[in-house]
Amino acid sequence: MRIGELAEATGATVRAIRYYEEQGLLGSERTASGQRVYTRDAVDQVRWIRMLLENGLPSRAIAKLRRCESADEVTPEQRAVIYAEHARLEAEFAAVAAKRDRFEAMLAYIGDDRES
Repeated sequence: MRIGELAEATGATVRAIRYYEEQGLLGSERTASGQRVYTRDAVDQVRWIRMLLENGLPSRAIAKLRRCESADEVTPEQRAVIYAEHARLEAEFAAVAAKRDRFEAMLAYIGDDRES
C-alpha cells in the first residue's frame, strides 16, 4: 500500500507517517521510482504508534519498544522504558498540580469573585 492509503487507513497524516519513518518507528520499501510501499502490518504499527504518542510517550521512547501480542512478550528493557516514561509523566503532572495550587492561592489572595 502507498503512503496515502496508509494515511487514510489509520487516520494519520502523510507528514506524520514520514516522521514515523524518520524516527525509525516504521519501515517501508521503495519502488523503482522511489515511492514508499507499506505492508498491511503497517496499519497496525501506525495505530500502535499513535496510541503511544497520545498517551504521552515521545518518539525516542517508542523507538525502544516493539509491539507485543501479550504481556509475556514484553522484555525487561521495554518495561524499564515504560516505567521511566510513567515516572516522567507523573513528575509533569505534579509540576502542573503545584502550579495550579499556586495560581489558586493567588486567586484567593486577590479575592476570587468569579462566583458572584
